[in-house]
Amino acid sequence: MPFTLVLQGLLTAIAIGLLIGVVRERHHHGDTVAVAGVRTHTLIAICAAVAIGFGTAAFIALLLAVAALALGGYLRTRATDPGLTGETALLATALLAALAQRDAALAGGLGVTVAILLFAKRPLQRFARDIVSEHEVQDALLLAASALIVLPMLPDTAIDPWGVLVPSKLWQLVVLVMAVGMLGHIALRSVGGRWGLPVAGFFSGFASSTAAVAGFGQRSRDEPTLTGSAASAAILANLASLALFAGIIGTAAPALLRAGAWPLAAAALVLAITALVGLHRHQTAPSLPKEPSARAFRLSHALLLAALIAAVLVVSAWLRSLFGDAGALIAAMLVALAELHAAAASVAQLSAAGDLSLDHARLGVAGLLTASAIAKTVLAFASGSRRYAFEVGAGLIGMAVACALVTLLTR
Repeated sequence: MPFTLVLQGLLTAIAIGLLIGVVRERHHHGDTVAVAGVRTHTLIAICAAVAIGFGTAAFIALLLAVAALALGGYLRTRATDPGLTGETALLATALLAALAQRDAALAGGLGVTVAILLFAKRPLQRFARDIVSEHEVQDALLLAASALIVLPMLPDTAIDPWGVLVPSKLWQLVVLVMAVGMLGHIALRSVGGRWGLPVAGFFSGFASSTAAVAGFGQRSRDEPTLTGSAASAAILANLASLALFAGIIGTAAPALLRAGAWPLAAAALVLAITALVGLHRHQTAPSLPKEPSARAFRLSHALLLAALIAAVLVVSAWLRSLFGDAGALIAAMLVALAELHAAAASVAQLSAAGDLSLDHARLGVAGLLTASAIAKTVLAFASGSRRYAFEVGAGLIGMAVACALVTLLTR
C-alpha cells in the first residue's frame, strides 16, 4: 500500500480517537473522572490501526483486550453510571480506526456521526422521552415495517385479468401516503402554532385537503375576522395535496409525470399566488391553531385509500374494455369528486400499464383536478362564509383552468 494512503489512514484513526475522546472527556466534569477520555480513545485508535496491519488475528486479540477494558470500566462505574455508552464508544473507536486503514473517508464520516450521537445525549433523551409521544413512536415503527418488511415481500406481477392490480405498486402508494403524513406531522410539530393558520393549513393538506377545506370553512364561520387567513390556509392545503398528487403519479407512472410537469407546475403556481395574495390582503395576526394530533397518520386511512385505488383500477379497466379510454377517464373523474389521490393513482397505473395512452392520461390529469376543484368549491360554500368560499373557489378553479390550458397548449 502506498505510504500516502497508510499515512492518511493512520491520521484519520488518530483524528477519530481524539474526536470521540474529547466528547467523552467533556461528558465527565466536576469530581467525576473519565474512565476513558481523550488519551485512552486516541491510544486505542492507534493500536487498532497498527493491529489491523498485522492481520485479522492480531486485530481480534486487540478487540478482546478492549472489551476486557470496557468490562473493567463498567464494573468500576456501574454504581454511579449504569449505562453502556462509554464502553460501546471504546469498541467503536477501535473498529473505526481499523476501517480507516481501508476507507478513510467512510471511517471519518462514521466517526463524526458517533461523536455527534455522544455529544447530543441530553437533546436525544429529551426528544425520545418528552417530545415524541407513544403514538408517534408506534407510527414510525409501523411506517418502517411497511416499507422495509411488507413491501419487499409483495409480488411485482399483476393478480387480476386486466393486469392493473400489482400488489407492490399499490403498497408503494400506501407507504407514500403514510410517509407524507409523517413528514407533515413532524413539520407541524416543529413549528407548532407559532406560524399561524397558513403553515398549519399547508401541512394538514398532506393528510386531507378536503377535510382542511371543511375545517377552515367552519373556522371562518366561527371567527369571521380569520376568514382571509382561513381561506389562504385552505388553498395552501390544496397546494400540499397537489404535491402529493404529483408524487403519486410519479410513483406509478414516471413518464406521465414528466409529460404533465408543466400543467402541474402551472396549477401549483396559481395556488401559491392566490394564497400569497390572500395573505398579503389579510395581514391581521390569526389566532394560533390547535396542536396537531398525536398520530402522524392512520393506517386505516391509507389502507382504505389503497382499497379504493384498487377498486377504481378494476372498474376503470373494465369500463375501458367496454368503452375505451373515455370510459376509464369518466370513472376516474367521478372518483376524483370524492378522492383525488385514488383517482390519480388509477389513471397513472393505467398509463404505466399501457392501457391508457399518454395523451389521454394527460387530459385525464387535468380532468381530475377540475372535478376535485368543483367538489371542493361546493364544500367551501357549504362549510364556510360566502367570502371564504369565493376566495377558496377562485384559487381552486384557477388551478384547474391553468392546468387545462397548459395541457391543451403543450399537446
